[in-house]
Amino acid sequence: MGRRESKWKGIAFALAAAALFGASTPAAKALLPQIPPVLLAGLLYLGSGAGLGFYWLGRRAGKVPLREAGLKRKDLLWLALVIGFGGMLGPVLLMWGLARTAASSTALLLNLEGVFTAGLAWFVFKENFDRRIALGMVLITLGGISVTWLGKPGLGVPWGALGVIGACLAWAIDNNLTRKLSASDPVQIAALKGLGAGMVTTALALGLGQTLPGPQTVLAAGALGLFGYGISLVFFIQALRRVGTARTGAYFSTAPFLGALASILWLGERAGPGFLIAALLMAGGVWLHMTEHHEHVHEHPEFEHEHRHVHDEHHQHSHAPGIALTEPHSHWHRHKTLMHSHPHYPDLHHQYGH
Repeated sequence: MGRRESKWKGIAFALAAAALFGASTPAAKALLPQIPPVLLAGLLYLGSGAGLGFYWLGRRAGKVPLREAGLKRKDLLWLALVIGFGGMLGPVLLMWGLARTAASSTALLLNLEGVFTAGLAWFVFKENFDRRIALGMVLITLGGISVTWLGKPGLGVPWGALGVIGACLAWAIDNNLTRKLSASDPVQIAALKGLGAGMVTTALALGLGQTLPGPQTVLAAGALGLFGYGISLVFFIQALRRVGTARTGAYFSTAPFLGALASILWLGERAGPGFLIAALLMAGGVWLHMTEHHEHVHEHPEFEHEHRHVHDEHHQHSHAPGIALTEPHSHWHRHKTLMHSHPHYPDLHHQYGH
């Protein structure tokens, strides 16, 4: 797969993840009158984990070649942190904030997840960026501020908005930690995250005295979680592999536009001036990221890892006996030192400083 093709595949996966998650926000808002926020968060992830878990088990039982690297013991700490921040804290804060905030405003505030994700990726995990990428994030940030300041004014502390912002920060931590796992099977990661987070959060809700609604409502929440959280996460991890954490977060910022549009169309909410200004600013920021071109001579150090791959310019290696040669495939392999120039982004093979 060429680097340019890999970039556009990464963008396509990120946009698909955004579409599914963005549509889930107003849909979750519609379920809140029937399901308390903490319980709804648990059911969303249970639906995600159960649906993807059955698919993963069926794929193994059918002896379909996985062609993906499974999670290893060294990945368990990262997986536990991902479940804690992204599968438990983030959804609970979002459902709590969503119950107190208009769905359209909530959807636009969710753009801050991309900003927080990029900030952590750049300054904590040292992912490379330039002025164009930074300017795109500035526009997205200004969009988030405009929807808060130019929306309907209210008195007192905006607890609902703060809850959504807290969810964005929790998911930003989750996104950067998920990058540590992105070489492994995305379906396995998403299934384990959904089951782990869903069981703990649902048990917590039931322990607080919240009661399950009727079976049809439970199934609706589960189906929403499967698409809006589970399959969305699988696509998100595929994007992480190809374009890195910060850029995936930026492309994923289209989710709030879709969520806000769905809120207006489905729930009858009106688009005020803050919404329109925010939409223009955020669209400009995402456009700057999508039109980026980054190319220079760079050196790949020697290292080893395991992931799904084909024998492209970065994978010129021999195979031990017993490894299926059908591509794509996954096995432990060594990368020799390589120096060359081509368009590239912070994918699995370009994680170094500039």
